Amino acid sequence: MRFQDSGFWQRGIAILCVYGMLAGSLGAQVATSPQTQGSTASPQGTPPLRFEMPKSHNPLNAYSPETVPEPALANSTRLMQLIRDGKLYLSLRDAIDLALENNLDLAIARYNLPIADTDILRTQAGGFFRGVNTGVVQGTPGGGVGGFGTGAPGAGAGGTSSGAGGAGAGASGLVQSTLGTGTPVSSYDPAIAVSVGAEHQTTPLANLQIYGVHSLQLNTGQGTFGYLQAFPTGTNISFQFNNNRQSTNSPFFFLSPATSGMFRFTIQQELLAGFGFGPNLRYLRIARNNKKISDIAFKDQVIATVTQIENIYWDLVSAYEQTQVNEQSSAFAQQTLANAKKQLQLESIPEMDVMRAEAEVSKRDQDLTVARTSLQLQETLMKNAVTKSLSDPLLEAMPVIPTDRMQPDKIEASSQIQDLIAQALQSRPELAETDIDLLNRQISRKAARNALLPSLSMVGFYGGSGLAGPLNPLCQGCTSNVPVDFAGALGNTFNNSSPDYYVGLNLNIPIRNRVAKADQYRSELEYRQAELRREQLKKQVRIEVRNAQYALEQTGARVQAARKARDLAQRTFDITKKEQDLGAGSSYQTLTAQRDLSLAELDLVSAMTIHEKAKIELDRATGTTLEHNGIQIQDALNGTVNAASP
Repeated sequence: MRFQDSGFWQRGIAILCVYGMLAGSLGAQVATSPQTQGSTASPQGTPPLRFEMPKSHNPLNAYSPETVPEPALANSTRLMQLIRDGKLYLSLRDAIDLALENNLDLAIARYNLPIADTDILRTQAGGFFRGVNTGVVQGTPGGGVGGFGTGAPGAGAGGTSSGAGGAGAGASGLVQSTLGTGTPVSSYDPAIAVSVGAEHQTTPLANLQIYGVHSLQLNTGQGTFGYLQAFPTGTNISFQFNNNRQSTNSPFFFLSPATSGMFRFTIQQELLAGFGFGPNLRYLRIARNNKKISDIAFKDQVIATVTQIENIYWDLVSAYEQTQVNEQSSAFAQQTLANAKKQLQLESIPEMDVMRAEAEVSKRDQDLTVARTSLQLQETLMKNAVTKSLSDPLLEAMPVIPTDRMQPDKIEASSQIQDLIAQALQSRPELAETDIDLLNRQISRKAARNALLPSLSMVGFYGGSGLAGPLNPLCQGCTSNVPVDFAGALGNTFNNSSPDYYVGLNLNIPIRNRVAKADQYRSELEYRQAELRREQLKKQVRIEVRNAQYALEQTGARVQAARKARDLAQRTFDITKKEQDLGAGSSYQTLTAQRDLSLAELDLVSAMTIHEKAKIELDRATGTTLEHNGIQIQDALNGTVNAASP
C-alpha cells in the first residue's frame, strides 16, 4: 500500500495525542479522587523496600520485564562485632537486633509487601487483585510462639498460618468467595491497535458482462488504526480509522486506483449495573486495603519473630546456667570421691562410702553430659535464628555466651487486667487486620448489590467517510467529481460532508437473575460471618490476656518458692559440710545435701525461665512486644537496625 500524502500520518498522530491527553486527564482525576485516594504506605510511615518494582518515564519500559535481585545471604556485620576469643557473646538486645537483620522468617515476609504493591498496580488498570498473604512465617525452629517452651504451638519448622487474599481468608471457618464480586471491570489502560497490509487478488470470470475482463485483478492496500479505553465511571470510548487504496484491471470501475477513508468515534456509558466509581474501582480499593493488611501482617510477623527470639534466648540462658550448676555439682562429687579414697587408705571410713561416692560421680557426669548437649542444641537454635547462613564451619561450631541473666529477686507486679485487655484490643495486629477485611467485604457487598440491576447503557457514535481517486483510463466516457488524491479523501472524511451518527440505548434484563442474586446474598452472609469472627477474635484476645496474666502470677509465685527452697538447701548443705569438716558427719550426707542444692538451683533456673517466658507471652497477648523492646518497624523493614536504636 502506498500513501500519497504525509498528511495522513500527521492527522493520525494528532488524533492519537488528543485522545491520549483525554485519557491522561481522566486517569489523573481518578487517581486523585477523594473516593479512591488511599495511602499505600505502612501505617508506621516505613520507607519503601529496596526491591520494589522500578519506575520509569520511558514509555517503552512497559514492554520490558523487570527483575528482582537475588536474596542477600551474607550475615550482617553486627555478627562479627560480637565475636571475641572465638565465642559469640550475645545480650538479649543483640539477639533481637541480629534477628531483625538476618532472620529468614522476616526476610521471607518482607517480600509480601512489594507483592501487595503489584496488586495495586494491576488494579489501577482494572485488573482483578490476586490477593496477599497475611500468614506468619514460622520456619525458625525453637522458642515457641504464643506459649511456653519449645513444645508450644508454632515451635519448630513450618510454613505460614492464615491465608491469602486478606485477613483470615479461608481460615477460621470463614468464607471469602465473593470478595470483589460485581459487574465486569474493563481495562483502564489505553489500547492501540494498528493493522496494515496489502493484497493482490486474481479471480477468473465466466463472462465479460460484469467486469469486462476474463480475469479480474484487484490490488488492495489497507490501513486500520484503533484506540480503546475504559474509565471508572462506567464509560467506554473507542476510535477507529480505516482507509484503503484499490486498483483494478476492469474498465467498468470509474476510479482506479480508488482511495477511501472512514472514521468512527464511539462512546458507551453504563447507567445502571456498572455505573459509577463504586463498582468500577472496587478492585483498586480492595488492593489498597490489602496493602494495609500486608503492612499490619508484617508487624505481626515481627512480633512473632521477636517473641520467638526472646524465648530462644531465655532457653539458652537456662541451658547455660543448668550446665554451670551441673559442672559445679560434678566437680564437688569428684572432689568428694578423691577425699573418700584418701580416707579409705587411712582406714577412717568404710569402703561402702567410696562406692557411694563413685556412683554419685557417675550419675552427675551423666547429668552434665545431658546439660552440655542441651546447651549445644540451644546454641545451634540461637545461631540459626539470628543468621542468614551457617555455612561457615567455625561459626556453626562457635559457642554462644549469653550475657544477660535472669534475676530471681526481680518479680514485677502486673498491671490491672482491664487495662491490659484495653491495650490488647487496641494493639493486636489481628484485630486491625479484621477491621480492614470488613471494609473489603463492605466494598464487595455494595458491588454485588449494583450487579443485581439490569444492564442499561447509552451508546452513541459519530463518523464520516471520504472517497478519492483518478478516473480509470480504461473506462470510456467516465466522469467524476471526487478528489483525485488521498489528501482529498482524508479531508472529506473529517469535514462532515458525509456524516454517520447514532444515539441509542441498550437494555439487557436477565430473567430471574439467579446468579447475581445468589452472589449478592452470599456476600451478605459472608459479611455477617466475618462480623461474628471479629467478635470471636476479641473474646479470644481477652482470654489470652487473662491467661497470660494468670501465668505471670503463677510463675512469679513459683520463682519465690524455688528461691526459698534453694536458700534452704544452701543452708542445709553449709551445715552438713561444716559437720563433715569437724568429723561429725559423713561424706554421703554431704553429697546428698549438695545434690539437693543442685536440684533446687536447677528448679530455680527452670522457674525463672518460665517466668521470663510468661512476661514475653503477656507482651505478645497485649500487642506491646515491639514497644517494650524499643523496636522500630522501619528497622525490621530495611533489615538494618539503626545504631541509635535502644
